[in-house]
Amino acid sequence: MEDEIKTWLEDIKQAISEINDFLPDQKDFFQFKKDLKTKRAIEGNV
Repeated sequence: MEDEIKTWLEDIKQAISEINDFLPDQKDFFQFKKDLKTKRAIEGNV
């Protein structure tokens, strides 16, 4: 079971890294809401 947890945590870490890559350096929630492509990329990674 402990190996499964480590695998899940690595997956979460990778998803967070990818989400950060999708977002611009200047994060603006209102611009994010308007950007359908970025929203879909992030939502698919959650």
